[in-house]
Amino acid sequence: MEDGDYAEVSDRLFAYVGDDLADANKLFKRMVELRRARMAAIRDVLGEKNMWKVGPQPHWPLTILIIDEAHTYFREHKGSDKKTKDLAALAQENTRLVEDVVKKGRSVGIVVILLPQKGTGDALPTSIRDVCPVALSFAQKAIEAAVAGLGDDIRNWPDYSPVALLDPAYVGVAVMGMQGSAGFTRVRTPYTSDTDAARIARQTAHLTRDPMDLLIAHTSLSLSKATDRSDLSSEEPDTH
Repeated sequence: MEDGDYAEVSDRLFAYVGDDLADANKLFKRMVELRRARMAAIRDVLGEKNMWKVGPQPHWPLTILIIDEAHTYFREHKGSDKKTKDLAALAQENTRLVEDVVKKGRSVGIVVILLPQKGTGDALPTSIRDVCPVALSFAQKAIEAAVAGLGDDIRNWPDYSPVALLDPAYVGVAVMGMQGSAGFTRVRTPYTSDTDAARIARQTAHLTRDPMDLLIAHTSLSLSKATDRSDLSSEEPDTH
């Protein structure tokens, strides 16, 4: 993972792994644990059951799980030897774990970004792909690839098809579709050099925290304050 695309910004990530399925499995389990902990605590900590009503907080930051080359962690492994069976089991569990976070994590402030080379069902399980609320596709050479990523309705919007983005003038431009919205739109992502990304990551590295540690620290502090107030209540009411 030290040689991957995210190595230079790793100081700004609370966790990251390479292409090892077992390492990824451990991280996905951590994200499910965070999702469960946040769901159990959200009403007490934020006073709402949906984080987006109050927005991210210092003790409850927006948490983004980026799964680059996503097909690496979910693809089907076929074979009868033990190693292949173990990989197949890990891939199946990875699918289950990520599906859990995609389906249930948004309301508690966990967003998943999946980046496969192609959006077909053999690369990105449909159980995950079909519950993602936003779909983006950069330039595609074939309409079949566009359909895999954006759905069959893109055939009805030829002017917005990713197949029309092959010209160099469209570098950084993607076609976006959203659940509940008719049609598609184009979005342009600004270019950020590796040097700038690394510099910004170094400058903001001091802000990096594990969201689970923040939640545990805040809930423990809240319980401590509640205990302190109850100890004083027998003497005189707390009016503050």
